[in-house]
Amino acid sequence: MKTLSALQYKPTLFFIIPSLKGGGAERVLIALANHFNQLNCIAIIIALNYGEPAYTIDDGVEVIYLLERKNDLLLYRGYYVLLTFFKLCSLLMKNKPMCVLSFITSANIWTGITCAITGTPYVVSERTSPKRTVNQFNYLFKRLAALLYKKAEVVVVGAKGVEDCLREDKAFKDLNNIHKITNSVPAFKPLSGQPVHHRKFILGVGRLEYVKGFDLLIKAFANAQINDTDLLIVGDGDERNKLESLTADLGLSDRIIFTGSRTDLQDYYSQAELFVLPSRNEGYPNALVEAMSFGCPSIAMDCEFGPSEIIINGQNGLLVEAGNVADLTSAINRLMHNQTLRDELGSEAVQINDTNSPQQIFKKWEDLLLKHA
Repeated sequence: MKTLSALQYKPTLFFIIPSLKGGGAERVLIALANHFNQLNCIAIIIALNYGEPAYTIDDGVEVIYLLERKNDLLLYRGYYVLLTFFKLCSLLMKNKPMCVLSFITSANIWTGITCAITGTPYVVSERTSPKRTVNQFNYLFKRLAALLYKKAEVVVVGAKGVEDCLREDKAFKDLNNIHKITNSVPAFKPLSGQPVHHRKFILGVGRLEYVKGFDLLIKAFANAQINDTDLLIVGDGDERNKLESLTADLGLSDRIIFTGSRTDLQDYYSQAELFVLPSRNEGYPNALVEAMSFGCPSIAMDCEFGPSEIIINGQNGLLVEAGNVADLTSAINRLMHNQTLRDELGSEAVQINDTNSPQQIFKKWEDLLLKHA
């Protein structure tokens, strides 16, 4: 059977993304680059903009930062566009990658343009709801994106809902190269055995941005009747000050703790009473997969997209109506007052370690790339 590691030569693969600062897409792309680095491949990550990586990159993986933006004036934007174009084309012509994988819409567009010019095979991946990305483009940009996506070897989506949403726009209706590959359970460090908090706690994890819905979680927690339990929110982002102000206004600054980004998430997942995903939009939520892999009973807003493809309501977790604070409050109270139900949901949740195992998910990516070997 043909495999990458059995090839007679060492193929080069590019992994292109806007930034490495943090988030689900960044975690998945880095995990893929690390995986292919362990095979018979030269893995090169290209970040369009400079930003310190939020996740560990293996020593053998080369990282190239295309730009470090220092001025956002209109004149400089044009300069950065030209610089990005010429630098990316130069790297493609110099390294001649077997294939390019790009994550997130802006990187997908750049990848499509430069790979089409240089004749390089490429795969693009939409990592969130198209309603927030390509479906919002004006007519010309939408037609450009559709053309580039049609020329891609494959358009990878994490959830069937993302594909359906993409096809809702007539520009993408006829795409015949969409392929679903869900996110795998990531590898974590061993549990430290050290408590992360001195009281029982509910856990939320993600970027502190409006789309992640932490304001909804804070309001639901404030309404819940669980005075012996705190709320820990792990992550950073532009909404942190607003969320902390909301917490203070509700008189909960001593019970809602913003931990910032953490590298010991495994300890938080394993010690939490329950995990809540309050997102307004998703693509295929990594944090939910991670929490379930530790057997943490989980509640998720039934947002677009992914939660309903991960959770079977009442069997391995609970789904609540997207944006409905009252429903979320009710679900939190229901679980926090029912240890038996928490145990049942947690024991079913861990099966995601089988359905989303790295071996299965990485094999799907390998099969895509082998077509070009």
